[in-house]
Amino acid sequence: MKVSTVIAARPARVWPHLADLSSHVEWMADAETIRFTTPQQQGVGTSFECDTKVGPLRLTDRMEVTEWEEGHLIGVRHHGLVTGKGRFTIERLDRGERTRFTWEEELAFPWRLATPVLGAIWRRNLSRLKVRVESGTDPG
Repeated sequence: MKVSTVIAARPARVWPHLADLSSHVEWMADAETIRFTTPQQQGVGTSFECDTKVGPLRLTDRMEVTEWEEGHLIGVRHHGLVTGKGRFTIERLDRGERTRFTWEEELAFPWRLATPVLGAIWRRNLSRLKVRVESGTDPG
């Protein structure tokens, strides 16, 4: 699944919201709590658990950062009840005045209806991130 949005801000203003992994709970409606399981909180090798709630369903999503290109890309591997991989990318548009943010996931779920429900949630999450960045809200 892939969702994206265009944010009226330079990539340098968008990136801190992605790089501060602990702040994702502030714009992801389905993410309740993030707990790091490694001393580092950024970069390849960072591991964390994210308590996730989708309707009445709750689970702890365990992730490890597998890709990190400063200012451009974060990739993760999911393991546990949910498995697969995900990636956030940002791309400069219009001489840098706007940024395309793309969220891609290839996941296996224990529930059949998870994909369409999560697609709707992720689109709302992107809207929330767009508002945070465009309003000048600092991450974290």
